[in-house]
Parts: sequence; structure tokens; C-alpha cells
Amino acid sequence: MPLALWALTISAFAVGTTEFVIVGLIPTIAQSLGVPLPSAGLLVSLYALGVTIGAPVLTALADRLPRKTLLLALLALFIGGNAFAAVAPSYGALIAARFITGLAHGVFFAIASTIATSLVPREKESSAIAMVFMGLTVALVTGVPFGTWIGAHFGWHATFLGVVGLGLIGFIASALLVPSNLPRGASPSLKQQLSVLTSPRLLLVYLITAVGYGGNFIAFTYLAPMLTEVTGLGAGSVSLVILLYGISVAVGNIAGGKLSDRIGPVPALTLIFAGLAGSLALLALSLATPWAAIAVVLFWGGFAFGNVPPLQAYVVAIARNVAPGAVDVASGLNIGAFNLGIAGGAWVGGLAVDQIGLSVTPFLGAVVVLGGLALTRLSGRLARGNALQAAE
Repeated sequence: MPLALWALTISAFAVGTTEFVIVGLIPTIAQSLGVPLPSAGLLVSLYALGVTIGAPVLTALADRLPRKTLLLALLALFIGGNAFAAVAPSYGALIAARFITGLAHGVFFAIASTIATSLVPREKESSAIAMVFMGLTVALVTGVPFGTWIGAHFGWHATFLGVVGLGLIGFIASALLVPSNLPRGASPSLKQQLSVLTSPRLLLVYLITAVGYGGNFIAFTYLAPMLTEVTGLGAGSVSLVILLYGISVAVGNIAGGKLSDRIGPVPALTLIFAGLAGSLALLALSLATPWAAIAVVLFWGGFAFGNVPPLQAYVVAIARNVAPGAVDVASGLNIGAFNLGIAGGAWVGGLAVDQIGLSVTPFLGAVVVLGGLALTRLSGRLARGNALQAAE
């Protein structure tokens, strides 16, 4: 794999840490700012909303910029947003800081995905995307549990200061390692950009992304309070469980990319979504037993983010056929769909916690993920039908 991919992975590690560390900080922030758990959970939703808005809009607006210039500008915005969060004096200020940071996040992963696919042969595209997104999984392994520990001992402001430091490292790595002469096609016309929004095949994949990926976040957003209030673990043990979860996620993310390269996105997503729904159901049944809950969380992590490489590769592959002049825009919209799913999942999870309780969130997540599985099978059947028509 080219050296530039490692720079993207390092930067993704910084971006991933700020996205997911909030999950471990929700109880701490709720107590510090005097807000209920569902309100603290909105910090996940509104960050994701910033990604959803920023990914397609800013990707299209910034299309004429050189890829490296755009990448460094996004990382600078990311650093500024986290610096704002580190000094945020109130819940409202923290909400604004998270939204601003989310704007940078969406475009970063949209551009990083297309850069990654341009650096490798077509048969290695899913693996290249998986390598970029490995930064997210490494963030879950190290950045999130360490950030959770810092927040528990030194306050959540200190965690965001640490993320600023990570962002600076990512900025320097990208400035040094990412080449300046990255290939870039002609800027898409308005008609080409609209073709992304009017393609039934792309819209169906965006729906799969939002539903299948978002269902996981109904439970994941409230993992820390579930483990403390239902399972009865202490703050230190929760950090360790999140660490184990992250290790499992790292393995699952790489395996998801390789599986997609080997058997194709639709079969890979079928297996991954089925495993994810099953593990969420098992989590709901095991929460009251600490050792069983920890074991299931480890199993769950193997499926939780394994769908990211095949989903992103699926969108890029379809966009090359139906909107070849707007692949970056199509990729950005899928990043938006990922985070629309996160926002919706966190919001639905918050409603469930408020109305029923923490224990119901894994069951609800499993049901939504099964909806993503059904949509995946539908997409596969439609693709086969289109292929048969073309052959005739």
C-alpha cells in the first residue's frame, strides 16, 4: 500500500477519536453540565448532523481545490473545532463546537476515500478504503478509551485538548506524506451532481448505509451508561471494555474490506449485517451478567464497523457507472448517509432511554439493522435484474 495511505490513516485516527470519544464521556458531560443522558447523547447526533450537511455540500463546493490543499484545510478546521470544544463554557457552546468539527469530518472521509481508491489497483480498492478507515478503528482501540480515562480523571475539557494534539500530528503527517500531484478529474457539472441524487441505485445504497450502520448507534451511543447502570461496571472497567471493543472493531474493519474484495459488497454486507443484528440481540440478553456482557461486546465489535469498507466501495463502484463525473460527490453523500444514520440512531436511542430504559436499545438496534439487511438483499436483486436486461 502507498505511503500516502498511512498519512490518511493517521489523520483518520485523530478525526475518529473526536467522533467516538464522546460516547465514553456522555456520563461525565451529563454530570458536569447538569443535563440528562438523552441531552448529552445529542452531542453525538449533532456532530453527525454536521457531517451529514458538510460532507455533500462542502465536497461539491470545494471540488476545484487541489486535493492536498483541501485535506490540510479540513484538518485545520477540525483542530479549530476541537480547540473550541476544549474551552466550551456551556452545553450550548459544546453543541456548536461539535457541529463545526463535524463539518470537517464529513468532507475529510469523502476525499480520503476517493484518494485511497486512486492510489491502488481496482481490485484493492476495498482494502485501501479499509486502511483509511482503520484510523477510526485504531481510535476506538486507543484514543477513545484513553480519552474516556482522561475525561473521568481530569475532566472532559482535557480530553478535547488531547484531541487537538492528535489533530496537529495528523496535519503534520498529511503535509509531509500526501503527494501534491494527486489525480483529480474535471469538476462535475450541476447536471452530473444532480445525477447522484436522482440515481435509484445510489439512493438505495445511501438508505442501506443510514439504516444498517445507524441501527448500531442506537445501542453504541449509550454503551458507557449501559455498562455502568445496568451491568454495574465501574468507570475504569468501562474504559477497558471500550478498549476490547475497539480491538474487535479493528479486526472486523479489515476483515470487512477483505471479504468485500473477495466475494463482493452485497454478499459481504449480508453476512456482516446478520452478525451485527445477532450480536446486538445477544447484548440485550446478557447485560445483567458482567462477564457475559463483556464477551458479547467483544463479539459485537467484530461486526459493528465491518460494513464500512464494503458500503463505501459499493457506492464508488456504482457511481462510476451512473455518475462517472461526480464520484467525489457520491462518496461524500455516503459519508453523509453514515452520519445521518449515527444522528438518527443516537436520537432514537435517546428516546428509548427516556421512555423505556437503557436495556431496550440493543434490541431496537438489532431490529433496525435487520432492515438494512433486507434493503441490501433488495439492492442485490435489482443489480442482478439490471445485469440480465443489459445482457439481453
